[in-house]
Amino acid sequence: MNILDKIIHHKKQEVAEKLLKKPLKELEKNKYFNHKTLALTDALLDNEKTGIIAEFKRKSPSKGVINDEVTIEEVTTGYFRGGASALSILTDTVFFGGSDRDLMRARELVSIPILRKDFIIDEYQVVESKAIGADAVLLIAAALEKNQLKKLASLAVSFHLQVILEVHEPSELSMVTPDISVIGVNNRNLKDFRVDINCSVKMAKLLPSDSVKISESGIHSADMINTLKAVGYNGFLIGEQFMHQPDPALAFMSFVKQL
Repeated sequence: MNILDKIIHHKKQEVAEKLLKKPLKELEKNKYFNHKTLALTDALLDNEKTGIIAEFKRKSPSKGVINDEVTIEEVTTGYFRGGASALSILTDTVFFGGSDRDLMRARELVSIPILRKDFIIDEYQVVESKAIGADAVLLIAAALEKNQLKKLASLAVSFHLQVILEVHEPSELSMVTPDISVIGVNNRNLKDFRVDINCSVKMAKLLPSDSVKISESGIHSADMINTLKAVGYNGFLIGEQFMHQPDPALAFMSFVKQL
């Protein structure tokens, strides 16, 4: 069983437990359920912004603990002040050390779009995403069947959530539906967590010309961003580059100065 399979296996159990603890009707009582969502696409296409989706991530299955010394408050407000176009908040607890509380706290503090970064496989998680204050959700092609992804994307749009379809291989582009707002190319293979930045470069010419495009993972220099912009990318999801540092917000600001 590869890493992605292990995560999905556990996620199915987790969702079943959540359904028992907090039914859908209870989710609708959360204070953010009726919040007006912010458009991730607008933020990514704004030439006055950095195009960076700055990520808060405490650990990962491949790296172990990345940074468990900093708080969600100091990092996300620092990203916001430093010019991040949007935030990505990991909410998976077992494999990435995140939580729904992290996203809700970030929602209280910043006024830019927030992506809920998790392994979404069930409609419950889509409703939950709206209830905790997310503006966008990630649907991973490698983790879903096409019909399943289509239903989840449609449900997300009905709640005014934008959808990023994450792909890694050309064959996964067949999963694109009209409800997809952004196509994200993950340079990390989720089966073994190896990273190759050239994945985005190779995939660029295959992406729909009218789509909003982001590159995810393995971006660690301004030169890389310039290369990715040149082949058509509008946004860049970056986490470990900042989170590995004692002060992720300061690391982000230093990175932005190089752009």
